[in-house]
Amino acid sequence: MSNTDDTGGTDALTAAFEQNRAHLRGVAYRLLGSMTDADDAVQETWLRLTSTDTSAVENLGGWLTTVVARVALNMLRTRRRRPEEPIEDDWPEAIDAAVPEDEAVLADSVGLALIVVLDTLTPAERLAFVLHDLFAMPFTEVGAVLGRSPEAARQLASRGRRRVRGAPSPDRAADLARQRAVATAFLAASRGGDLAALVAVLDEEVSLSTDAFASVSGRPVQARGVQAVSRGAMVAASIRAGSSRLALIDGDVGIVFAPAGQLRIALKLSISDERKITAIDVIADPSRLRELRLAVLPD
Repeated sequence: MSNTDDTGGTDALTAAFEQNRAHLRGVAYRLLGSMTDADDAVQETWLRLTSTDTSAVENLGGWLTTVVARVALNMLRTRRRRPEEPIEDDWPEAIDAAVPEDEAVLADSVGLALIVVLDTLTPAERLAFVLHDLFAMPFTEVGAVLGRSPEAARQLASRGRRRVRGAPSPDRAADLARQRAVATAFLAASRGGDLAALVAVLDEEVSLSTDAFASVSGRPVQARGVQAVSRGAMVAASIRAGSSRLALIDGDVGIVFAPAGQLRIALKLSISDERKITAIDVIADPSRLRELRLAVLPD
């Protein structure tokens, strides 16, 4: 039975859902590490709510949390996308200060380093750890989401907890912050067509490697030196920068190009302790893109 048989019921349901939206978004983000995926999970939760009779549900907030967790679990299990599939319907708009838990707050509270560690857990470990340790969900409910016993859920959370406690180190967290600052400067210079600012973040001996799928000639391209690489980057930026965003790529901060949400190119960056980009690996080969672990970051 649908929950939307009359306008009054729909309005009440909408109001109840909106009261829980920020919480659901936070749960989904911590599980998925991507605001876009989190928003997709929240939207799917809304669709399930409107197509389910919840008149006998005593704790709607708990029910919604369980649903969004199950949706996120399915997304984690099928996360490896084909490059022709959208990584998001549209890029996030500017942060709305009226939203209690916006992208910036969520990113700060979770931390890039924790996202990286969570990405090393199995989907079941990640869900058990996040739901229990970060949201205090009882193991009986965690187990119900996973389709396992409470004791099994407890063991999964324990394994996840041990791995999270073992990393990241403060050095790793600082390293990710450094990477993000440099990648942000590189992307800003590219978007603004500021050659001087772009050169400022490139090492004098920076190297550029482009696979055949990303090359106009259809052949792999190699370039070395700040002048050659910066010129090539500015040409590419004039075409791609507007649809490019920062992302975690295999655990490090890089840049993805996805016009209309279609993943086309990933830039893996090597960044020195001196905050200079020493190497750029431009990946457009569909088979290579499929192997990357990606999480789009808020600007």
